[in-house]
Amino acid sequence: MLERNFQAGLIKELKNMFPGCIILKNDAEYMQGFPDLTILFGEHWAVLECKRSIKEVEDDRYHEPNQDYYISKADEMSFASFICPENKKEVLHELQQAFRAGR
Repeated sequence: MLERNFQAGLIKELKNMFPGCIILKNDAEYMQGFPDLTILFGEHWAVLECKRSIKEVEDDRYHEPNQDYYISKADEMSFASFICPENKKEVLHELQQAFRAGR
């Protein structure tokens, strides 16, 4: 599966999961390594970095420079994660919990 196809389906799923949310596609040219998507929902926010497979999530060789840094930093502030088809269910569950808990 191409990352852009996964990302497009994920955006639709996020909009259904969090009605009224705003989803921004971030510009890699502006801030290299910052996650692909920012989700704004009420007083909550999160960022997600989309990958094609669990191999790309687990293997740092598939990460752009600074991706791990931004995921870690943003997760300390609110919620951030790498997401792919194989871990999507778990990550979306964690995101729902984070938005409910008001991290």
